[in-house]
Amino acid sequence: MPSGRAAERLRRLLVVVPYVVQHPGVRLQELAHAFDSDEGALMEDLNLLFVSGLPPYGPGDLIDVQIEDGRVWIDMADYFSRPMRMSRSEALALYLQGKALLGTPGLPEAGALQAALSKLEEHLGPETLGRLAGRVETTEEGAPAETLGLLRQASEEHERVEIEYYSASSEETAARVIEPEAVFAALGNWYVVAWDLMAEGERMFRADRVRSARSTGDRFEPRGLAGAGRPLYSRSEEDVPVTLLLGPGARWVAEYYETESVAERDDGRLEVVIPTKRLPFLARLVVSLGDQATVMDPPRLRRAVREVAERSLARYRGARSDTSR
Repeated sequence: MPSGRAAERLRRLLVVVPYVVQHPGVRLQELAHAFDSDEGALMEDLNLLFVSGLPPYGPGDLIDVQIEDGRVWIDMADYFSRPMRMSRSEALALYLQGKALLGTPGLPEAGALQAALSKLEEHLGPETLGRLAGRVETTEEGAPAETLGLLRQASEEHERVEIEYYSASSEETAARVIEPEAVFAALGNWYVVAWDLMAEGERMFRADRVRSARSTGDRFEPRGLAGAGRPLYSRSEEDVPVTLLLGPGARWVAEYYETESVAERDDGRLEVVIPTKRLPFLARLVVSLGDQATVMDPPRLRRAVREVAERSLARYRGARSDTSR
């Protein structure tokens, strides 16, 4: 079985199984609709559970699935009733991931997540967390949260949305009509994967850069665009490979952005190759990194960096002269 399909089936089972356990006897048709799945594919997934369990594979060691008259029941194996025990390192990893998610703007489940993290803090204790405890706060509700809520609902209901979007790469705001198929959080931001009707292609948008959004009332047929777990950069033939040397204070760039290669140098710096469609955006990034980033290639990016730095310096000098009058 291809790894991509196996991962997709696993993700589906991880949410379908708890749902069926909480809704015994749910209709297969209703289950398929709830999880936007084909009934045949869902039956194949459920059949996998018949052989799932732990040695010695006795009656209490296997998951029991019953499908009768179009209804589904799942009885979990005995070991699922045992309290889950995590190691300290596992609990700490879960705590840190939860904290990162808690700081994401517009998270509707922030209250429940905060309560769960507070319990983890209590059990981990100050000797494990040190200064980490309580350092990440939830973001405030408001327009960004409302926009995110609209985009998530449109994704679930397959409804077209008209947005005003600010592109950091071009520094322009433009109106677009999109068909959002997935909304997910990664690296502290929310992303929307959609089909852009104007560009006639797949695009990924940062939700916090959506200036406004409204539903059009028009429905669309999903194309099956990949959501969570996908790279945050969509490769294309327009890509230009950029080679940078990153100091200790800029190593995060290699983790945050899509890279073609990453190599550790003897002087402690990282040599990374980053694909980009827009050099001006990368030029501004390099300027913001200061002496922690050096452009190796291409030469035109070095020129762009110099131009951005000169413009920034000119604006700074102009601002100083205005305040000194």
